[in-house]
Amino acid sequence: MNEKEQGLSEPVWNVAELLERVDNDQELLRELLTIFKEDYPESFRSLSTAVSSGDLKGASRLSHTLKGMLSSLGATRAAAAASRLEALSSAEETASLREALNTLESEADRLLPELEAYMPEVRR
Repeated sequence: MNEKEQGLSEPVWNVAELLERVDNDQELLRELLTIFKEDYPESFRSLSTAVSSGDLKGASRLSHTLKGMLSSLGATRAAAAASRLEALSSAEETASLREALNTLESEADRLLPELEAYMPEVRR
């Protein structure tokens, strides 16, 4: 199994890891999910703009920020995609940036509906 296939065998996000991280604090969990849902679209747009305009420092900084956000939610696959984008930006490997951005977008497109579906399960 290659690295790409191995990554796809991982869940889109690890709910158990996230619950452990917040010590099963439902209020904190709801807050984290809400903040992510509100902040992600603008962060991704900014990252996309940085990649399109060749702003490698901006792309590296923004992908690092997204990597942290995604990691804190247990979104391993999307965090790995953001990490790859950060590494490519830092190494100034512009040829692969668009593909890496598309991969991050695809992973986020899988993640966001799962987060949305999970929100009603979070107790108030």
